Amino acid sequence: MDTSIDPALQQYLIDIDNFIAKEITPLQQSNDNNRFFDHRREAARTNWNSTPHAGLPSEDWEDLLAEAQRRADKAGFYRFSLPAKYGGKDSSNLWMAVIREHLAARGLGLFNDLQNEHSIVGNFPDLIVLDTFGNQAQKEEFIWGRLNGTRSTTFGLTEPEHGSDATHMSTRAVTETRNGVEGWRLDGVKAWQTGMHKATHCIIFARTAGKNGDAKGITAFIVPAMADGVKIESYEWTFNMPTDHATVSFTNVFIPVSAVLGPIGGGLSLAQAFVHENRIRQAASSLGAADYCIRESIKYARQRKPFGTDLAKNQGIQFPIVELATQVEMLRLLIRQTANRMDKMRRQEIESVLSDKVSMCNYWANRLCTQAADQAMQVHGAIGYSRHKQFEHIYRHHRRYRITEGSEEIQMRKVAAYLFGYVGSRKAELSGL
Repeated sequence: MDTSIDPALQQYLIDIDNFIAKEITPLQQSNDNNRFFDHRREAARTNWNSTPHAGLPSEDWEDLLAEAQRRADKAGFYRFSLPAKYGGKDSSNLWMAVIREHLAARGLGLFNDLQNEHSIVGNFPDLIVLDTFGNQAQKEEFIWGRLNGTRSTTFGLTEPEHGSDATHMSTRAVTETRNGVEGWRLDGVKAWQTGMHKATHCIIFARTAGKNGDAKGITAFIVPAMADGVKIESYEWTFNMPTDHATVSFTNVFIPVSAVLGPIGGGLSLAQAFVHENRIRQAASSLGAADYCIRESIKYARQRKPFGTDLAKNQGIQFPIVELATQVEMLRLLIRQTANRMDKMRRQEIESVLSDKVSMCNYWANRLCTQAADQAMQVHGAIGYSRHKQFEHIYRHHRRYRITEGSEEIQMRKVAAYLFGYVGSRKAELSGL
């Protein structure tokens, strides 16, 4: 594989940087907006006294993010990853991986703040689901509504008692006719529904047939967030505040048949539709953030002169950074090679051919990022531990990806299944041993 960056992509990165310098950085520096990114960031971003749920994002913070996205959309960057029919550029996975790494490697800024999946080059896993499985009416309402700001959805798969194994979910939906309208009655509880405070609808997965553990028999529904019987039970405070992660209950909620998203009983396929694209992009972001931490550590170690000599001359400083830098270089090649291979096959083939490589990229990038941030704090000493540097924020944010993007253990188990031939191309070879 040619590992050099396409000249067109290199120019696009330059175009992005020029846009940031012209439009986004001045916006961040105006009206004390930098309070959302300097040592005040967590306090400025969080409405600690919001009623009835404290800890939600502050309105000023979300308004600023929306303005940055509006400018990026006007300039043609925001929808880059989307199909051309939605105003995008039909971007490849390789281009998106390089772009996401590039942005994260710049450190924190209004151009790219992944604590809430904000970026001037947007990532739209929800739209992949809707475009792949939605009917025409759903596409018109929810894809275009998402892009023009009139619709916003949460993703309700995880439950308080059921996380990684969604096949054991307790939420149920049964057919019912209510007031002469055919539909479904939904009952259950979902956890970690990100963005619930602004959502107009929830994409909820419920068992409609079969028994616990069956992959078939789970169906997705589009449920109005304000429907009778929908209740926000709590917002969970997290390692990195503010929070917009809700636990939501659904009690005797009626939804018409038009609310079904995708095939009845085939909801898990829908839930997996975006996972590979999302994981490779998120891995690239963690890689970029790790690279940022390493470069900042190198600069500081050359500038800092304890006892009259460069801190960087100490092998106790050099060797840990060398190991991290080596891992960054190797991981970058694997991420770009994997993204390039993804671009050469149909989405349906990725699960059987490349899913293990995507998991390798993702779980290792997330771990590497937290290691790099931790080492950066150590190199910088007390100032590195403070909020006057970005490392603590990077650590706290990216630490969640070792759980939320498919836990490390789940992804390692997938890799092991391929390595030992329980699935994938080596199954026939190894099953006979």
